[in-house]
Amino acid sequence: MELNELKSKTEKELRQFLDESRDRLRSLRFKDANKQLKNVREIRVIKKLIARVLTLLKSNQGGDMVK
Repeated sequence: MELNELKSKTEKELRQFLDESRDRLRSLRFKDANKQLKNVREIRVIKKLIARVLTLLKSNQGGDMVK
């Protein structure tokens, strides 16, 4: 997902997307641990996407910590 697409989403949509991304990352890590994951690079892509969403949420809130 592009940064422009993320910027156009509301805070509620970003939080929902963040939850879905974290669930996806969790399942990818389990698959990797069980040697079922073919594309290991997908973990890195999801982690960067989560970081982008967290950065956007933090900048929108004026510096408040996001948990």
